[in-house]
Amino acid sequence: MSFNPAILTDNWAAILDGMVLTIVIWAAGTVIGLAVGLLVAIGQLFTNRWVAAPLTLYVAVMRGTPFLIQLFVIYYGGPFFGLDLSPLTAGIAGLGFYGGGYFAEIFRAGFLSVPPGQIEAARMMGMSRFQIIRHVQLPQMLVIILPALANMTVLLSKETAVLSVITVNELTSVIQSIGSTTFAFAETLLFLAVVYWAFLEIVTAAARRLEKRVGRFTLRGQH
Repeated sequence: MSFNPAILTDNWAAILDGMVLTIVIWAAGTVIGLAVGLLVAIGQLFTNRWVAAPLTLYVAVMRGTPFLIQLFVIYYGGPFFGLDLSPLTAGIAGLGFYGGGYFAEIFRAGFLSVPPGQIEAARMMGMSRFQIIRHVQLPQMLVIILPALANMTVLLSKETAVLSVITVNELTSVIQSIGSTTFAFAETLLFLAVVYWAFLEIVTAAARRLEKRVGRFTLRGQH
């Protein structure tokens, strides 16, 4: 068998659609994960134990079970609980809640990294708990946890490939379909690996640039 890259160019429209959908899924899942993670971390740290306990259990389950199993539970198990989601909706929700468990731990560590003396000083100034979170803890901890957030965002981009198992027509699913139809597995799988590598490099480079900009801004603010 010879290597035939024309198989890819002949199917460029389907491949492009798969790429776009993969990016949309990754972006939506990341936004959901960040929102869920922040709310869970706040609930764990600043509410009573009746709220914190189930949130801690959620984090443990998300971090302690494979994403593939979670995806199966949401998509195939959802109808048993009256939750009948489309593959795309289930995929985005699954990616978001999976990421939320990890983001929650990152946010929680960030909140705890703020010096207690600053929190106490804010209380003495009459600031409410919400004001302390918003104006004291949140800005400082975001600078500290930015590298960890960026790393988790990169990891989530790779997890989008798992959504092909529930028939989401993202890039991996498209490439597998082309490979199965043409038997050109070498061309398609190599192309898939290169695309994911390039995408991860772009996301990582953007994250590093953001870290540098935030770092310069922080240093400027200290002077």
